[in-house]
Amino acid sequence: MAEPVSSVIGPVEPEPGLPRGARLGVDVGMARIGLAASDPDGLVATPVETVPRVRDGRGTTADVARIVAEAQERFAAVVYVGLPRHLSGKEGAATADARAFAARLDVALAAAGEGAQVRLVDERMTTVSAHQALHAAGRKSKRHRSVIDQAAAVIILQSALDAERAKGERAGELVEARTVHDTHD
Repeated sequence: MAEPVSSVIGPVEPEPGLPRGARLGVDVGMARIGLAASDPDGLVATPVETVPRVRDGRGTTADVARIVAEAQERFAAVVYVGLPRHLSGKEGAATADARAFAARLDVALAAAGEGAQVRLVDERMTTVSAHQALHAAGRKSKRHRSVIDQAAAVIILQSALDAERAKGERAGELVEARTVHDTHD
């Protein structure tokens, strides 16, 4: 009699060297922020929600607070924030905005006692890919707006998860804003 498949395959083990913990993906837009999350083993990214962007605030605004709350709820190990570079690789105003947002998020996570890292990952073409995927799934362009940011966040996060598995280390550029602010005591 054949042995059951589940006992042959066994549980999925996380990558060695990477601590277990959910990961969040964040697509920072001018009006909205897409949010995605992974399982604790970092295997699959799924959409969470679209958060309204607070454009005129500093510090822990409602959008930053919502992401911090999601990180706490999911015991996130990493928050990957998309870094929108030009196709040439150069950085522009949107890149500076994403960097500033990631720095505020890093400080807010530290203030909340969260040890989750904030890392910036290249997001070139994610919105285009998200539009194409939604169109292929039969969603009308007029109805994309409500989910496009979440779909872009899923692409950002899944790309980071794939890079983690390929390299055995966290993807992207570490944001270290909390250490800069901590020195002003």
